[in-house]
Amino acid sequence: MTKRYWPATKFFYWPTGMRNDNVLEAFVELFSSQGYSGDVGDSLEVGFTKVAIFCKNGLPTHAARQLSSGLWTSKLGIEIDVAHSLASMESGFYGDVVRIMKVPTQKLPPIIFPLLP
Repeated sequence: MTKRYWPATKFFYWPTGMRNDNVLEAFVELFSSQGYSGDVGDSLEVGFTKVAIFCKNGLPTHAARQLSSGLWTSKLGIEIDVAHSLASMESGFYGDVVRIMKVPTQKLPPIIFPLLP
């Protein structure tokens, strides 16, 4: 993963032309622009890549990507990636999963959206 995304900050990249306020709708629009769709379950679906968006107090805090094993991966800092279940992350520092979106694996963009700090 080569980039980290986060809106309305000078320290991280956010695509030009995309809504950049820290609200769930902005993250849904961002992932939708890359082919992700739906509000789906967290079970593994062969042929799809899923992202889970976390919110706390109504604000997006984090996103995780599902691995082919069914576990999820998160970027915790600049060079730390961890594998975990969604349940192990919920109701904690990042809040709860409020949306899971999916994209057919073969339609992923050249730069896969990494996880949000």
